[in-house]
Parts: sequence; C-alpha cells; structure tokens
Amino acid sequence: MEKVTIRSTDLKVNPIGLGTNAVGGQMFYPNITDDAGRDLLKTAINQEVDFWDTAFIYGPKRSEEIIGEVLAETGKRNEIVLATKAAHEMIRGETIINNHPQFLERAVEEALKRLQTDYIDLFYIHFPDEDTPKYEAVGALQRLKEKGMIRAIGVSNFSLEQLQEANKDGYVNVMQGHYNLFNRKVEEDILPYTYDHNISFIPYFPFASGLLAGKYTKDTTFEEGDLRLKKPEFKGDAFLKNVEKVEKLRSIAEGKGVDIAQVILSWYLHCDEIDVVIPGAKRSEQVVENLRANELFLTEDEFLFIDELFDE
Repeated sequence: MEKVTIRSTDLKVNPIGLGTNAVGGQMFYPNITDDAGRDLLKTAINQEVDFWDTAFIYGPKRSEEIIGEVLAETGKRNEIVLATKAAHEMIRGETIINNHPQFLERAVEEALKRLQTDYIDLFYIHFPDEDTPKYEAVGALQRLKEKGMIRAIGVSNFSLEQLQEANKDGYVNVMQGHYNLFNRKVEEDILPYTYDHNISFIPYFPFASGLLAGKYTKDTTFEEGDLRLKKPEFKGDAFLKNVEKVEKLRSIAEGKGVDIAQVILSWYLHCDEIDVVIPGAKRSEQVVENLRANELFLTEDEFLFIDELFDE
C-alpha cells in the first residue's frame, strides 16, 4: 500500500480511511457496543488503516472518547491521522449549530481531551451556521493551527458560496461533503472549485447506505421506520432501477476477484478531486474488505462505463 498526501497538507495516509460513526454510535446503531468499536479500531491499526474520521456528534462525544482510549492503550497515536468535527452545541437540552470562533476554540480544546492528544491532524467545521462569517470561523482555526493544536483545516456540508467565503484567505485544506454515484450534485460546483483551489474533497456516504455496495436485490424490503426509506434512491421504482444499475458492476468485480464495494471505492480514488475515502464500518472484517480497493486498477473504459452508468 502506497500512502498518499492529502493535498495542501503534510498529512500522508492510506487512501482507504475509516469513518467511525459506528464507534460509540449507539444513537445511530442501537445494537453496537463499545467493545465492538474498540475491536474495529484495533483491526484498523493492525491493517494500517491510519486515517480515522470522527466527530463530536458521534455519540455524542463517545466516538472520540473510545478513540482516545484505544490510542492511549496501544500507544499508536503518532501512527494515526485523526480527523474530527464540531458545530453542534447543546444548550438546555437543545442542539444548535454554532461556528462562532469562541465556540470552535472551546470545541477543539474539549476534543483534545476526549481524544487524549495534544494535537488534531484535521479539524472540520461540521455544519455551517446561519450567522457567523465563514472566514472568521476559519480564521479561528488558523490561529489554532499556528499554535500547533491542529495541523489542517476542513469544512463540511458547506455550499459553494459558504466554501468560497470560508476560503477567503486561502486557509481551507479539505472540504467534506455528501457525494456518491447516486448523489453527484457537487460535481456541478463544489468539485471544480476544490480542484482549482488545491482543496482535497473527501466524500461521505460513499456506499449510499449499502446500495452501492451490492448488498441489496430487487426483493429486499425494509421495515417501516427504516431511515433508508426516506432517501430518494430507496423509494419505489427508483430503488429497483438503482439495484439494476449496481448489478451491472458485478462482472467488473468478478473479473478482478473483488466485491462491488471495492470497485466503487476504487472509482472514487480514480477521480482527480479525491485523495482519500472514508467508508464506515461496523465489523472488523469490513475494514479488511475495504482495503482490497487499494489493489484495484480501473481501466479508462471501466471508469467511463461506471461514470456513464450513473450519470443522470
């Protein structure tokens, strides 16, 4: 495995990272245990998956806490590139989105304690608020970067206009956004901007809740109340058509001796705007399976076939 450098930073990582919202994420996954999260992280360490993505709201707080515990126990902090995010402030039982410089400074300090470290490799503003000038929010992070508390600055879920405002002084290193082959809106504006301004784009939900991993068939049903049913790609005829599209990738996967999920991850890594991907995992074997994408090479014809198949 050859490491890549996240552009405009000095962060060198395995291009297949790990999304950790299932670590301590009982609010999202009630059947997940803290011990399962610890095992997942230890597998990642053993497999040299060294770019971990977490956030305050995963838990809340619990994902960061478990990561801190595992890294303290194993002594592997300096081998892992940690990314975390903040914007959610809890006030008297309510959660608001806050990008105020003082809030972000406090959020970084508190995250450092939970992660049991004295620096964070990549810190994101998780969501934009309505009031704070984005260049002021990023300016606060730049001051923390100059102090050595963080190494790189990211924003997440920003519109193009918000990203432009945030990057007024050229301080933004990474943009994280919702992007997969069923949700390609950012190709219209965000991706051209990040590429032109040397900002790395990191997609989340790369598997579209498992749909792009080849997990489902036309006969798959979901129980009433399942969050997937709220997503357009899972509704009615659209779901049937999407399963059909994904199934057309099986011949490519079988020809390379991998699963559809690894073909999908490889497709993202063949995109010029993307340096790394952060697929989530609930089980240790998923961490190992995702890594097989590093071994794949898609031909130009294969890349274009997938691109056109999902181009609407």
